Amino acid sequence: MRAVFRLGLVGAGRMGQTHLRALASSETVRVVAVAEPVAAVREALDAPGLSVHADLDAMLRAGGLDGVLVAAPSDRHLAIVRRLSAAELPILCEKPCGVTSAQAEEAAAIAAAEKVTLQIAYWRRYVPALRRLRERMADGEMGSIYCVACYQWDGAPPSTAFRAASGGIFVDMGVHEFDQIRWMTGQEIVRVHAVAASVGTASLPVGETESAQALCALSGGSTAMVSLGQSFPLGDVVRVEVFGSADAEDCRFLWPPDAEKSFNDALRRQAEAFARHVGGALTDGATATDAVAALRAAEQATAALK
Repeated sequence: MRAVFRLGLVGAGRMGQTHLRALASSETVRVVAVAEPVAAVREALDAPGLSVHADLDAMLRAGGLDGVLVAAPSDRHLAIVRRLSAAELPILCEKPCGVTSAQAEEAAAIAAAEKVTLQIAYWRRYVPALRRLRERMADGEMGSIYCVACYQWDGAPPSTAFRAASGGIFVDMGVHEFDQIRWMTGQEIVRVHAVAASVGTASLPVGETESAQALCALSGGSTAMVSLGQSFPLGDVVRVEVFGSADAEDCRFLWPPDAEKSFNDALRRQAEAFARHVGGALTDGATATDAVAALRAAEQATAALK
């Protein structure tokens, strides 16, 4: 019988709790410890075999971990990667691995120097429908790719506190699309143009936007479009359209009524693949280099808005 991979979780906020729900059904990966600074959140965590700690150092002192999943706010990613690398623990870090490409580069260098696995949690790579579409593109079934159009629209805007640490709409949301574009097409993003909507449902700080779109030129001659929104009546939705010279496909891989199930399934597959990689298998997840590339594209888009 294969041993269960013992995973520590840093951060039990909205995303951390989503990971907890997703991994509850895994037979090969189990979250056995959580580090969460907010007392009320810690008190709400109640699961058999789960130890809860007020900070990361306390969780590390308790030991018994095979790897750590980082779901803390984005602006804390670099410091946490540094601490976990020093502890020589494999890391699955929520995107974007910092809020700037420089932070992602530093995180990559730190992990490499300590010879520690650092995988970035771009969960789209574990969606079966997207993997099939990517294979169709790679096999030439779609012909030459004219355009890949990626849409990510959330049901409601995030809190003011979350915005303060998110890096803005292209860093918080758009990096998923930029990574997906590179992964699906095998092309690099070379230029990004962007525009923001001037309407919305929320009162936002100066410089913030509820919806923004980007147009990208790719290294192989294709183009890509990214559409982002933080207020959508159907709830959280994600889809991609591929337009090729031989075929086209509209893939609504996160869409009601099965959006939550699809999301949780991909998160579980991602954690299980991470555990296999730590055990010696080749990785099929996003690397720190991928995180840097996605953040550079997000920075281009953010600069274009200004």
